[in-house]
Amino acid sequence: MEPITGVTRGGTPWTPAFVMALNEARCIGCGRCYKVCTRNCFELVERDAGDEDEDDLDEAGMVMRLADPMDCIGCGACARVCPKNCHEHAPAC
Repeated sequence: MEPITGVTRGGTPWTPAFVMALNEARCIGCGRCYKVCTRNCFELVERDAGDEDEDDLDEAGMVMRLADPMDCIGCGACARVCPKNCHEHAPAC
């Protein structure tokens, strides 16, 4: 099966890369990806108690999680604003 492709308004070929995973261990819960996502693919949730290291007690609290990755349009805005590079994207095949 061929990947989904498109063309920009300027005529440049474009292949969307859809969010496939989010590394919650690396996430700092800043909410930047949530704010730029127009499709509500993310949700802010409490970090699981098992995810906390004794050295990282200051990072306890909230973390981003994929809420609806199947609604992703492949724009990649979430990855561009993430300061910790938590998102994994791939083209749909």
